[in-house]
Order: sequence, then structure tokens, then C-alpha cells
Amino acid sequence: MPCPRPLWTTVLLALSALLAGCGDGKTTAEKKAAEGYLIINNMAEPSGLDPQTITGLSESHIIGALFEGLVNYDAKDLHPIPGVAESWAMSKDGKTWTFHLRATARWSNGDPVTSADFLFSYERMLTPSFGAEYASMLHSIRGAKDFNTGKSKAFQSVGVRAPDARTLVIELAEPVPYFLQLLCHHSWIPVHPATILKYGQMDAMNTPWTRPGAMVSNGAFTLETWEVARRVVVRRNPLYWNAKEVSLNAVEFRAISDLFAEERAFRGGELHITGSVPPYKVAKLREQKAPQLRLDPFFSTSFVWVNCNIQGVKDADVAARKALSDPRVRQALGMAIDRNLIAEKILRAGESPALHFTPPGTGGFQPAAHWRQDTNEARRLLAEAGYPDGKGLPKFDYLYNTSEGSQLVAQAYQEMWRRELHVEISLRNLEWKVYLQAMHKGEFQLCRGAWVGDYNDPNTFLEMLISGNELNFSQWSDPEYDRLLGLAAQETNASRRFGYFQQAEARLISQAPVLPVVFNKNKFLIRPEVQGWYPTLLDQHPFTAVKLIPAKGD
Repeated sequence: MPCPRPLWTTVLLALSALLAGCGDGKTTAEKKAAEGYLIINNMAEPSGLDPQTITGLSESHIIGALFEGLVNYDAKDLHPIPGVAESWAMSKDGKTWTFHLRATARWSNGDPVTSADFLFSYERMLTPSFGAEYASMLHSIRGAKDFNTGKSKAFQSVGVRAPDARTLVIELAEPVPYFLQLLCHHSWIPVHPATILKYGQMDAMNTPWTRPGAMVSNGAFTLETWEVARRVVVRRNPLYWNAKEVSLNAVEFRAISDLFAEERAFRGGELHITGSVPPYKVAKLREQKAPQLRLDPFFSTSFVWVNCNIQGVKDADVAARKALSDPRVRQALGMAIDRNLIAEKILRAGESPALHFTPPGTGGFQPAAHWRQDTNEARRLLAEAGYPDGKGLPKFDYLYNTSEGSQLVAQAYQEMWRRELHVEISLRNLEWKVYLQAMHKGEFQLCRGAWVGDYNDPNTFLEMLISGNELNFSQWSDPEYDRLLGLAAQETNASRRFGYFQQAEARLISQAPVLPVVFNKNKFLIRPEVQGWYPTLLDQHPFTAVKLIPAKGD
């Protein structure tokens, strides 16, 4: 899923950090720790709180507190553990899964969570008019893709059924080795049917049901406050089936996008956990071996989206889009990027150069093909495409979200492409929510991209680029790539399956709809009061396992 890692906040938040600690000498973070009230910075204003429409990592953190699916993440290593489903069984052929829901699962209004709620939610997710960008996450269900794409009109053709209120049966088109990991994703989370329908039709988007006082959820916390561009507060849910094991009383998600203001707020005792760290500060803290700095492994790739679509664009964009529709131009841009410089001199937090799209070791997979930095070959490709020494190329537009790190990297691209290829780039930055909208609408030529895997398998990265996938923002379409991913989806032999993925990675390099740059590290600051915030590849941290232990003497 996309992640922000963003730059700007309000004067009030900065002042609150400076004023923290006045009065009794304790900071806000210390006082709140004693109350079981966790304050984390979520980096951006959430684009929404509907689990079936969000796509960003920052939104998923809040959704994980408010809602629960059939299975949950284990806090330490994210392996699937029981959630609403207390048990399950898989058929011998791996295609049919039967889930038994716990009798104590409740919605926050007291209604029982039933199998019918899941049927409603899956139908909503797959309904074409709803337009869920993550609908493809459910395409492994028999008949789901046909219904989602309009080939089948009846939801009854989809392989999900509810024999009774506490039994849910899911039939897959083919065995999926990572199916339980899939179910941990927010796209499989149920919503409360009566609440959805109270505020509109099943397929209506952006209705008021996600607002405080209206939302009915089934997770460990309920929505208390949503102050736009400032904070979201969730409060412990007494009706949650495992409420007695939940230590936190509340979680506050701040929306500070300025990394420097965020770091000041942390130093001033306003935050327990930050969302990131300014690049220059990481190097200093690493040298000091600062205990508050965490550099965790991260299942994430940063890259550049290239918009390959020239259909229906504005007149001013035609020349740029036409040039970018040539894979030789795209390859040249990718070959001119100095990935080592970006990782070691700009980001400086242990990132590594990304010479392929899928992070190394994903589910045991290792790509065979690799990008290389080769400016001579890049210049040759540009000349072959009809742009010798960059002559005749229009000025390209590069879109990125407002963030200190994103800005520094964007400026590096701009200089590398100008110096090595004589390609001119104009930089355009937007705040996270607007950036996401522009990216989703294809309103860019080149665009900052970052993806955090949704499950530990190469498919979570590679399926994004399938023709027509809602998350394929490059709008690239390649029948051979689609064929390889289709073969991988049907293959049960791991070696042959990985072979198809290797060919798909090679296809991405030769066609270059995305230009991978670095494999990321999850970098943040954390106070010692926070316990149970384990290093996890997907940056998911179940709040049911998090505790606040005030320092001695507090």
C-alpha cells in the first residue's frame, strides 16, 4: 500500500511542543502514558476511514484500531491469528475455507458480528459501481473477478456463502498459499450493513457513516474524535470480544506532515512515536547510538511511476506523454538514476539501492534480472528513440507528496536527469491527500511512488502492474506480463511459480513502467514508555498488544 512519509504542520502544534513540560514538570507524553493514552504521529490527514476505500498505510493504522477481520496479525511477526473467526479449516485441495465466527464478536452498537455481515461487505467491495481500488485483493475468490468487472451480474455467482450466522465459507478459484495473510488486509474487513445503508446505498462512497457518532465498528477501539488536519482519537471499546486483554485506553493519531515540526514535538514531549525522522537527523542519531531511534526492516520499495497512457490527455501533455510511451525513454530515465547516492547520501537510514521492483527475499523469492546505472546506454537509448542528447524532449512534470525526504529525492532526480541526459524536469508537490487523488486520476507524467507489501509474497508487488488493476497508476498494459502473472496465479509448484515471477520482473525492467530506486527502512523515534511495538516488515502494530509503562518515578 502507498505510504506518505511527508512536511508541514500548524504553528499551534509547534508551540504546544515548546510549551510541553510546563506546570508540574511532566511532559504531555509522560502524563498521557500514565493514563494509557498513546500519541503517535500518522504523518498525514487520513484520506478516509472506510476500510473498503482506503489505500494508504497511514489510514490502515487507524483502521486496524477500529475494525477486525476474520483473522488478525500477531504482534511480533504478523503471522495470522484468530480474529472474528475463532477457528477455520481448509479443504484437501486448498480451495475451500470454512470459518467459524466467535459468538462473542460484537459491533460497537451491541449487534452480533455475523457471516451475513461478511457477505454484505464482500459484495460491497466487489460491486463495480462502488469502484474500490483494492477490489482485486478479493479476486482469488471463485467468480469474484467476473462479478467485479461486470462479466457476471449476480453476486450469488461469487464463491462465498453463509450456511448459518456463525459459519462463513469461501471458495477460491485456485489454491492461494498466502490466503490467511490476505485476510489480515483491511480490504477483507467487514462493515456494519445497517450503518452503511442508513447513510446511503451500498455502493455510495464518502457518506457520513465514518464520522464520530455515526461509525459502528467491531475492533478494539471506537472512533471518538476526528479533527481534520490535526488528529484522530480512538477510545477503548468495552464491547470488543477481547477487551480485557487491551491495555491502552486510547490512541491519538496526529497529522503532522512536517518532519522538523514532528521531531520538535517529540523532543518537547508531545509524541510517544513519530512517523519518520528528518534525513539529516538520522545520521546524527545513528552516530550517537540514540536509544530513541528505530531503524526497522521494512517490506517496501520506493520508485518512480511513469504515466504510459497518451489517450485523452490535455494538449499541453501530449508531447510529454508521447515521449514517455516509448520504453526506451523510460529505460533511459531509470538507468540515469544513481541509486547508491540517493540511499547513502540523501536518505542515510540504511536504505539499499533497488535494482528490481520486488524486495529481496520476499517469501523466499529472488529476482534474476536487475537494473543497472549506465548513463552511456541511457544516452544511446534516448538517441535511438529520436532524442539525441535529449534534443526534442519536452519538459517533464514530476509529482511528489509534501515531505522533506520526498523533496530531496525529487531534486536529486531533477539534477541527475538534467546532468546526464539533458532532460528538464519541473517539480510539483502536493499534500498527501491531494497527491493521492492526482496519482489515482493519472494527473502526472512522472510521480513519486512507494509501496509497502500487503502480504509476504512477490504477488503483492507484481500484481499491481497487471492491465486494468486499480492500483496500476502507470496505466501500462502488457499482454506478456499479464500472461506471466496469470500463469503464476495458477501454479502450485513454488519453483515454477517463482520462475514466472522472475520473467515478470525482467519484463518490468525492459518496459520500465516503474523505475525502482531504493528498498526502504522504517525509521522513527519512540519513547521508552512504549512496549509491544515490535519490528514488523509491514509496519503493522496491533494496538491490542501495545502497552504504556510509565518510567519509574513518574
